[in-house]
Amino acid sequence: MKPARRDAGSGEGRETAVIAFSGGMDSCVAAAFAAERYRPALLHVRYGQRTEEREEAAFRAIADHYGVPPRLRLVVDAPHFRAIGASCLTDAAAPVPKGRLGGASVPTTYVPFRNAFMLAVAVSWAEAIGARSVFSGITHPSSPGYPDCSPAFITAFRLLVASGTRPGSRIEVETPLLHMTKAEIVREGIARGAPLHLTWSCYVSAGPAACGRCESCLARLEGFRLAGTADPIPYERP
Repeated sequence: MKPARRDAGSGEGRETAVIAFSGGMDSCVAAAFAAERYRPALLHVRYGQRTEEREEAAFRAIADHYGVPPRLRLVVDAPHFRAIGASCLTDAAAPVPKGRLGGASVPTTYVPFRNAFMLAVAVSWAEAIGARSVFSGITHPSSPGYPDCSPAFITAFRLLVASGTRPGSRIEVETPLLHMTKAEIVREGIARGAPLHLTWSCYVSAGPAACGRCESCLARLEGFRLAGTADPIPYERP
């Protein structure tokens, strides 16, 4: 059963929160957390990833679901990530690993310092529009090898925001999923009516079905399995 559409555009009187929004499951659940207390403003970054168009389509569909008005939607291009390379997500010549990656080593799917850039843009926009919070769907248990998904990174970034924004801004960086497993994220998303059927997490396929074999697909499928419910998006391989 699909969750009912929520109109976030009529939240006059509530403070605004900027959500760094990829269109994936984690950022969608983070947006559901934010929408309970704030008027959401959704930020999406196109950085030359393989599934760029499909992720943006998910971003727009979920923004429509929450009734986010055009003035509170921002899409930013970051082509330098593709120019820099060093990640199989932005380098078409580098194969995307199949199967769940384990251990604490940095995987080839890591995009160098990407989260710092995205959060910096989110904070800039938040300061410009007077938002009091920036939300991110960063989660450490599911990404132990990603240095920009660690609690230490978030702590350091919060200090950077406090010292690098104008006095009185008081922008808080909120990461409600930071210590959650994928199964916990699925349960929280369902409990909050997040439109998980509109999300896209696959690293490889641009649709209509996710590949079901890449690290991101397998982590997502395992999360739904452990949560005791079916993933609502289609997969090439069951």
